[in-house]
Amino acid sequence: MTSRKRQKKLRSGYSTGACAAAAAKAAVLCLLSRRAPEEVTITFPDDSRHRFELCRCTSLDQGALATVVKDAGDDPDVTNGAEIGVEVRLVSGQAGTAEQFQLLSGSGVGTVTKPGLPIPVGEPAINPMPRKMIRRAMAEGLEACGQAELQLAATVFIPGGEELAKKTLNQRLGILGGLSVLGTTGIVRPVSAKAWTDTIEASMSVARAAGLDTVLLSTGRTSERAVQEQIRLPEEAQVMMGDYLRYALEAAQRHGFSRIVIAAMWAKLLKAALAIPQTHVRNGALEPLQGAELLEELGLDPDTARSMAQANTAREIYDRLLAGQRQDLIHAVSLRAQEQARHWSGLAVAIYLVTSEQGVVHHVPD
Repeated sequence: MTSRKRQKKLRSGYSTGACAAAAAKAAVLCLLSRRAPEEVTITFPDDSRHRFELCRCTSLDQGALATVVKDAGDDPDVTNGAEIGVEVRLVSGQAGTAEQFQLLSGSGVGTVTKPGLPIPVGEPAINPMPRKMIRRAMAEGLEACGQAELQLAATVFIPGGEELAKKTLNQRLGILGGLSVLGTTGIVRPVSAKAWTDTIEASMSVARAAGLDTVLLSTGRTSERAVQEQIRLPEEAQVMMGDYLRYALEAAQRHGFSRIVIAAMWAKLLKAALAIPQTHVRNGALEPLQGAELLEELGLDPDTARSMAQANTAREIYDRLLAGQRQDLIHAVSLRAQEQARHWSGLAVAIYLVTSEQGVVHHVPD
């Protein structure tokens, strides 16, 4: 029997869009049958079928309402546990008109106010795939009741969504008044790389639609704030890349930017200098030995480099360099990170090194 602990498998969950689709179908069934189902089954984009329990389902004077509590699995999603609801009502008209199913934003669902997103300005922030899922689920509800010709309006709402939206990047992307209804498959994968890369892509699309040629890539809010205090780029220029360094750099080139500003703390900058493309520890673990070898290559004497290899963290390496007044090596690491970023992006790159205590402590212009 091995002594190594087996890592717990992370559990997947359901997207906001999938929950809204389930609520929409339940509301349709309740509207037409005047009976509230306890659960519904809907079809996902891959034609698989998934069952959802309902939180609320009730008839109204002018329609019906249903909600589902979102279970995002083990993904750290701000909407995990949120109630996702849809209110459905009949409208005049027949199937075959421009829109059999009208989608509206209710309380807690944002409205798009900036170009560059997959939804036009002025529309509810309900992404294309969730729209398809909601409409398909509503059609299933109509068919189950033998009323496929009816025309419906569905208002998607998220109680408390406006407050939850403050924990997201929605305002920066121009989504105001609440959350986005997202999802491309209906499934939320734990700690999803796609969620990060989708956000990077959306942020860059908004920046380009605003006519910007420079983008600020930051590894976190502290780094971003510190650099913005100095350079004050437009809000749309700020892209939270997190640990997805190489992806963000290549995306900037793909979107047609001409210049990149990187705001990062020492550990992330050192990983960039070492050409580690994904800077999270689980994907790009930094061994102090690697950092020490790089510093020796950049001019640190071998004895001190061997001592550096025994450091516990990248921050300890940085503190030792400061204590030894080796700002020249901090600059050399920053230059190497800049060189690597230019290689990955093909663009001009400026580097800002940030600490949580002092803000910007070093700058390498492009």
